[in-house]
Amino acid sequence: MNPSLYSVKSMLIKSADDRENDIKILESLLNHPSASALTKRKIEKVIKAIRSGVKGEKDAAYQIEYHYGNGKNWAVIHDLRIEHKGRVAQIDHLLINRLMEIWVCESKHFNQGISINEQGEFVSFFGTKAFGIPSPLEQNRRHCLLLQEAFDDGAVELERRLGFAIKPVIKSLVLVSSKARITRPSLSFPGLDEIVKVDQIKAILDKAMDDDNNPLSLAKLVSSETLKAFAERLAALHKPHQFNWPGRFGLPVRLDEEAAVEAVENVEPEPKKSKLACNTCGTAVAYNVAKFCWFNKPRFGGQVYCFECQKHVQVGG
Repeated sequence: MNPSLYSVKSMLIKSADDRENDIKILESLLNHPSASALTKRKIEKVIKAIRSGVKGEKDAAYQIEYHYGNGKNWAVIHDLRIEHKGRVAQIDHLLINRLMEIWVCESKHFNQGISINEQGEFVSFFGTKAFGIPSPLEQNRRHCLLLQEAFDDGAVELERRLGFAIKPVIKSLVLVSSKARITRPSLSFPGLDEIVKVDQIKAILDKAMDDDNNPLSLAKLVSSETLKAFAERLAALHKPHQFNWPGRFGLPVRLDEEAAVEAVENVEPEPKKSKLACNTCGTAVAYNVAKFCWFNKPRFGGQVYCFECQKHVQVGG
């Protein structure tokens, strides 16, 4: 069983995968003999992006788990990576309620906030500079579409009632840090209200539930046990991505021949046992003593002597 899956007693179905190993690998690549200064800057940028992303996801996960982690009406899945028909969706958070509504949440950590214009174009800030970024709304919509296709194609077994499948309703949210500034356009556009600060998530979901006056929604109400079973089947689709970090930066996984020879030469070889005895008296000699003699070849002629015999060896052998 996947260690990130929780016991059946919890509605917190899956936690986020640990990224520390990725960071350690990337940090080790900073010392790669083939890494240029430009490559190292790119690696440092990726490390920073991972850490920023992890922080944003942790902030969102805290708010989600605080409100929904211990209840019976919501199931929570973090960091779900789905592969379907050659496409991939990396979903930060999923909240599923007993009405089989699935809120697909994309968490973003913008230190200095974002600005959005009437055309739905996004700008982020770094110091005094503004730069365009891909639309997180469109990114999350692609996640929702792939998830919907996975359901439609039977990748996840759906709950059934009276012989009919209960089709989940998928909704989108983009969660921004509670400390970030959001500058919205004066004219709204479809989807703009999907961008919310993470500390508002409970208010948003509560309002959505209150505004749902469709009596047919209650016909899809399932038990907590059924909700958990469905969420666990969905979480079972998770396929962690194994990054080839050296390949991403054009660095050989194995050193080339010249670097390999250099690396081998820098590793202290296991000495031959025949050399670990004093050349004069035959006494067993520790490796560090033998190495001292080898490094002082002009004096000892490449031979090995114990401490006592070293005192009597004439310079130059």
